[in-house]
Amino acid sequence: MPDATDMAGASPVDPSRMPSVWQSPNFRKYIAALLSNSFALQLITLTVGWQIYELTRNPLDLGLVGLSQAVPIFLLFLVAGLAADRLNRRAVMSVCSLIHALVAGSLLSYAVTGPGASWPIFLILFIHGSARAFYEPSLMSILPSLVEKQQFPTAIAYVTSLEKVTQIAGPVTAGIMIALIGEWVYLIALVCFAVAAGCAAFITQPPRARIPRAISVADLVSGFSYVWSNKLVFAIMSMDLVAILFSGILGMLPAIARDVLDVGPEGLGLLRTMPAVGALAVGLVLTQVPLKDNVGRTLIAACVAIGLSVIAFSFSEIFWLSLLFLAAYGAADMFSTNIRHTLVQLVTPNDMRGRVASVHSVMAGTSDDIGDFRAGATAAAIGLAPAIAVGGLITIFLSLSWWWIFPAIRNVNMYGERR
Repeated sequence: MPDATDMAGASPVDPSRMPSVWQSPNFRKYIAALLSNSFALQLITLTVGWQIYELTRNPLDLGLVGLSQAVPIFLLFLVAGLAADRLNRRAVMSVCSLIHALVAGSLLSYAVTGPGASWPIFLILFIHGSARAFYEPSLMSILPSLVEKQQFPTAIAYVTSLEKVTQIAGPVTAGIMIALIGEWVYLIALVCFAVAAGCAAFITQPPRARIPRAISVADLVSGFSYVWSNKLVFAIMSMDLVAILFSGILGMLPAIARDVLDVGPEGLGLLRTMPAVGALAVGLVLTQVPLKDNVGRTLIAACVAIGLSVIAFSFSEIFWLSLLFLAAYGAADMFSTNIRHTLVQLVTPNDMRGRVASVHSVMAGTSDDIGDFRAGATAAAIGLAPAIAVGGLITIFLSLSWWWIFPAIRNVNMYGERR
């Protein structure tokens, strides 16, 4: 299959006349690996959050759950990006999924012994974050070589939509299972990670040009250098960083569920799943009507909508209303995610995708975790609702500022071309 960057000069092909992406065995294996891994991550995220808050009743510890996973991603993202470009990407995905399975087993082992301290959990999550640092760049960078360039926006819409399905099913399942079987939810996660490892191992990775084995400092930082020099890519990544950094609220949901809304783990599961419900609704539309023009403006509007929904959520003390605001949050985030993932991958050369995806991962992926830490630390100082509301206000201000700071984002289409 031709690589997306090899087709840059080719005549446009009508996507409606091309075979469906689902006819590709590699795409189906990719989806199976993605969904299994994502579902397991949801199980672990909700279960760890509930376990930690039950143990300490301190919102700062909820923030430390995110920080303990973000730190290794910051430390390893340069090496992880180079690994995604130099090594077999499907093999990296498979090995990382196996490490995730070991993490799930370790969390289960510690939980059944009756934990008395939270620091061993943070240590296990540090290992979890280290595997994530290598997994996500390979996951992101392999997809463009599995589908045709003209199919890529549709493929991204399917990928992000189906991932949201796991973000719906995972928290709901975890909430119910916590109530029924407690810490044994980790065992379900372990099995799912093992399935993800097997699916990734059977992907047939297209051949790539041989790259010299010598590794220089320039190789390590080349992904960051590319992002810095490409103003469009930098604008997209940095907008997501500031938006999610200040509007991150999911890590605080265990405290909201127990102390504000007075619902148990089942209610927490519903709260956690509602952003994915809103995102899935938008994603299903985008699979049929992909975004094409003025996506930069759409991205800014989506980030503003994220901030507004966060502010509204911070004032809600009614369960169903909180669910509604979280769904709106997820719907806006889906527009942002779809645009970012498509543009960044299509404008990046194949031999740089792993390193650029690693930078994207550290800016987008860790912004969730660091955003949770920011929210937890702020909540410990000024309270939950004020901490969430202030973050939403900052998100709106910075998102609007990006229009003036980065003119490259104006009037760009989904293929990175300015109109």
